[in-house]
Amino acid sequence: MDKRTGTNEKIEINERIETGAAETKGTGRKELQMDPFVQWAHRFGRTTLLCFIVYMMIVPLVTCLVYDCFPSFQMLVPGLITILLIMVPTGIAEVGSYTPILGSSSYLTFATGNLMNLKMPCVVNAQKLAKVEQSTPEGDAIALIATAVSSIVTIVILAVGLIFIVPLQPLLSNPYVATASNYIMPALFGCMAMSLFGNGGGKTYVKNRLLCAVVPAVLVALLTIAGIASSGIASYLLIFMIPLTILCARILWKKGVVRVEEVKKKEAE
Repeated sequence: MDKRTGTNEKIEINERIETGAAETKGTGRKELQMDPFVQWAHRFGRTTLLCFIVYMMIVPLVTCLVYDCFPSFQMLVPGLITILLIMVPTGIAEVGSYTPILGSSSYLTFATGNLMNLKMPCVVNAQKLAKVEQSTPEGDAIALIATAVSSIVTIVILAVGLIFIVPLQPLLSNPYVATASNYIMPALFGCMAMSLFGNGGGKTYVKNRLLCAVVPAVLVALLTIAGIASSGIASYLLIFMIPLTILCARILWKKGVVRVEEVKKKEAE
């Protein structure tokens, strides 16, 4: 009995370490501990992103110093205000909505760009193919690999394009190619939309999860019909729609309309 009890205690401790939950002594509360890989990714990501920001600021500063072409205050402020009014809401909305999916790969994603049209489809599809859940150590690792591979492929394609842009100019100017290129963005967003209708990876799925977006979708449609929801305020709408969607999801979850179920139960049905 003593050996069996000791074995059970060891198994419980190992499971607690694997799940990242540690119980604080004297309080009885459980504090979540990140996976060692995730901790390393966050430390490395913060360091490299800080270097990236410094580099972006140094390049224009050095250029202006060398060529003595600093813009005047009157010229800088109007353009800066216009850009900040667009980019600040967009940045807040993207960080708040995409970070739970991207995990520690957010540093690389926000540094390299092409978030909605490239990085997010790669991450979502990679997690689905690997059958891992988002916001888990496994999903975090898959997201980081998908983002890194996407960035490398993008760099290689850009390098090849720069090398062959002159020889391929007749092909790129072809009207058929120009027409086909107009469908690239709808195709990417279509793939992301289709992924919402599947169960995705993992052992569980959220039943009736699309109902959470009904109220925000109807509200945006009404604002668009009324001419209020223009492209200029899309970022501001996104900031308000994310909390509204979360609120709708919580209400439906409390009422039992939206619930988490195991995939096996659905297959049995």
